[in-house]
Amino acid sequence: MPPGVRSVAIPTLVNQTLEPGIEIVFTQAFLKEFIKDRRVRVVDRREADSIFEGVIKSLIILSVSYDKSGYALEYQTIVMMDITLKRQNGEVLWKEKDLIERAWYRTNPTVIGNEDNRVNAIQKVAQSLAERVLNRFYYNF
Repeated sequence: MPPGVRSVAIPTLVNQTLEPGIEIVFTQAFLKEFIKDRRVRVVDRREADSIFEGVIKSLIILSVSYDKSGYALEYQTIVMMDITLKRQNGEVLWKEKDLIERAWYRTNPTVIGNEDNRVNAIQKVAQSLAERVLNRFYYNF
């Protein structure tokens, strides 16, 4: 862990994608991981030693397998983001660019089922990225 970091603020991440609300899903995933871990306190921005910021740069959903008629059977969800950990004074402690995470989901015969699968894949990507970043936060310093 970076020296002197005992608390962190995690404000809402920045969404540069066309997916409305994706910043909420990712912010919640990061908050959940840091709070669950308990090695550093998650506090309000005014009280924090450091500030964890993130930018969700892209969300791409690609069809990756098809049936004999050419209809998509499976999709791949790809998210790219940047993260930065700064001290309150703005000094950058840690920065990672172009972090990528993927998840796959199968199509569903109903529109609602298909949308549920897509949303679940985005949540899975957010959770995986949050876990990866938390591990790097503690073990890459």
